[in-house]
Formats: sequence, C-alpha cells, structure tokens
Amino acid sequence: MNSAKVVKHISECFIKPKYEIEESKQRFNLAPMDLPMLSFHYIQKGLLFTKPSHAKDEEFSTQEFVESLKQSLSLTLVHFFPLAGQFATNVDEERHESLVFVDCKKGPGVRFIHASLDMSISYILSPTDVPLVVQSFFDHHKAVNHDGHTRPLLSVQITELIDGIFIGCSASHAVIDGTSYWHFWNAWSEIHQANSEELSVLQPPVYERWFPEGHGPTIKLPFTNSDEFITRYEAPELRERIFHFSAESIARLKGQANEESNTQKISSFQALSALCWRSIARANRLPLEQVTNCMLVANNRHRLNPSLPQEYFGNCASAMRTSSTVSELQNNNLGWAALLVHQLVANHSHKAVLDHINSWIASPYVYQPAMFGPNSIMMGSSPRFNMYGNEFRLGKPVAVRSGYANKFVGKVTSYPGYEGGGSVDLEICLSPDSMNLLESDPEFMRAVSLPYMP
Repeated sequence: MNSAKVVKHISECFIKPKYEIEESKQRFNLAPMDLPMLSFHYIQKGLLFTKPSHAKDEEFSTQEFVESLKQSLSLTLVHFFPLAGQFATNVDEERHESLVFVDCKKGPGVRFIHASLDMSISYILSPTDVPLVVQSFFDHHKAVNHDGHTRPLLSVQITELIDGIFIGCSASHAVIDGTSYWHFWNAWSEIHQANSEELSVLQPPVYERWFPEGHGPTIKLPFTNSDEFITRYEAPELRERIFHFSAESIARLKGQANEESNTQKISSFQALSALCWRSIARANRLPLEQVTNCMLVANNRHRLNPSLPQEYFGNCASAMRTSSTVSELQNNNLGWAALLVHQLVANHSHKAVLDHINSWIASPYVYQPAMFGPNSIMMGSSPRFNMYGNEFRLGKPVAVRSGYANKFVGKVTSYPGYEGGGSVDLEICLSPDSMNLLESDPEFMRAVSLPYMP
C-alpha cells in the first residue's frame, strides 16, 4: 500500500550566500583529488527526525521551520560559498585539454526543495531493507558530478512525513569529500541552533588548494568533450540493508582479530572491514581462485607532511586496496584478513599519497564507476563523522539514510550507531541472492547486534 505513495513537491527556490562573495573568492579551482571524481554521482546523505510534539497551545509549523532553514542555510553559505557556485570549463582545442573550475559568482545558488509524503517514520525504519522511497528524499537522482555545469552543486530537500522530517542533501563529490560534506552539515546545524551567522564551535573551511610541490594552481584534463570521460552508471538490482554493531560486539571483533594475528595493532574498524570482506566474498559465491579486493576510503589530510587541517575544503581522500584469493581469505581466519587490512592502512603514508597524485598529474584521468567490480568490497564514509550532532532545533536525529548515488554490489557505507560509544551501522548493498546468503552467514550474523531503537 505504502509503496504506491509518492513524494509531492510543495515549493522550491534557490538560496544564495547572505552576503556577496569577495571578488578574490569568485573562482574556486579544483585540485588533483577533486578532478578524478567528475564521473561519479553526487554525495547523497540525509537525516531523519521525529517531528516535535505540540508544545502547550503552539503547534509545530513545518512552514516556519522550512523558512528558518533557508535563512540559516544562506548564512552558512557565506562560509561554504563554493557550494552555491557552478562548474565552468575553459577548453583549449589546440592543446586538446580542458580546465574545469567552480565559478562562485555564476551559480544560481543552492536548490532548496520543500516536499511532503503521507507516510510515517515507522515505514522508513521498520522494514528489514531500506525502502526504495528513501531515494525520492533526494534531488539530483542519478546525476553525475560533471552535471554541475548545468545543475546546482548542492541541493537540499526537506520532506515532511506524517510524524517526521527528513533533511536530504545532494552535493557534488567533485567539490567535497565526506569530511567536507559533514563539516558543512555541522556548520549549518550550529548556525541554525544558535540563530547566528558566526561559527563559534567549529572552525570555518580552509580554501587554500593543495597541490604537490611544483604543480598548481590549476590542473588541466586531457579532454575537450565530456563524452570522452563521463559515463552514466545504472545500479543493478540491489538489496540495501542497515546492520547494527554494538560497541561490545565491535570490541569482541577487535579482540578476536588481534588474538588470532598475535598483535595489538588492529583497530576496531579494520577488524570490522575484514569481517565484511570475508562474509561478502562468501555471499557472492566467488570462485576459490578468484582475486578479491578490500578497498577503504582514506582521509589523507593527516597523512600528508605537512598535514592539512581537517577543515581543508575539497576532496582529500583516496581509495586503498588490499587483495587476496578467495581461497586464502576463507582458509585463513579473521585475524589474517584483518592484518592485511591493517598493513594496508599503515602503509598509506605521505609518500604513498604523493606518489599516487604525482602519477595522476603525469597522466590525468577520471575515475569510472566500473572500476568497482562485484569481486570487491568498498568501505566508504566513516563512523567518525558527526552525523547525530546535527539537531537543527529538532532534537537528535533518529536515523541516517542515503540516496541512490554510488551504490553497487559490495558497497559498504559506515555510519556511527545512534547510541554512540563506538557502535557502528553498516549500510550494505548486495544482489538479492547474495544478501539472503549474508543474512544466514554464521560468522557475520554472530557479530550483528539488534538495532538500537531511539
């Protein structure tokens, strides 16, 4: 019955920074870790809130709340002004190259959508799988980052439910990574909570662009037409499910992995990643001789020397990869796989980052979604991001959910657990048959905890 219900758009507008951007800030160049992302989807993450209950004689007004969000967003964009811009490209036909950058003056601003859905929170949280209707809580459905030439680089959709509010943000992944994305969320919430245009808790974003020594301030791509490097990715049929791991379960996994590998170096997340790698390889019924990969997205800010501040705005992340045959992965224990993951992380040094970036600059290319095959898992996002601290005067969110973007077989997205304390939620995408097998995998399900219900 509820699957037939559709989100209705009530209104939309464009939000610009409250104050005019200085002339010196009207152009934002893309750096070496931004440009490869042009063919990927936007980042789509959102927060689900319980609608405030009636206070005495005053009823909660969604319209007033939406207007207050618009005002605080306009103030937040003073600090995060590139998100209100638009991509522009200067093409040099003779040299067969293009320069892509953000024109912070040209852009229409941030698209702001107010929508509604005749559905309660329970229909979002109760099903085993994340319902498809959640994808309609986000704008920029199936858009790739390069579409930021004609679409806003950031779009916000506020969807009113019967008893809840969902705030969904779609942001160009060629402009920001997960660290910058959640920095924006945290700043917006802080400004909204304080009803102030200044940031008092968080530091503002840092816009100085990072290039290896001897390069910059711009990088040109060896293309003149977007058809040369942009592909449109369609996700296969997937089941998408949230699995909860309590702090106690995570601690047991970490202890087991370290004991089995005779070390104390393996972290909680490395042990959890190894568990996913082993379990998903089994669920995908990969041949024993098949090479399988475990990939993790690493924040490079603190790995560079000198390091970059956490407030560095843009992409400063890369995908690390370790490999094994399925036979090795299954014939050895969890600790063996976790030690491989640990060594991968330990070796991801300043030199490793710099070597990769210098190699890319020597021969620039754009990442394609096809690089993530069904023989691998990709651990994305981070349980360290402050997602549940974004309250917007609504109280603590009850859940984090994502849209259609960048999902494929073996994609694992990490969120902090609602109760905190080191708990983790994993959003796992698999084919229906593989998900059925994962749900009956003894090693995996022993570690899964009952969902924490707020």
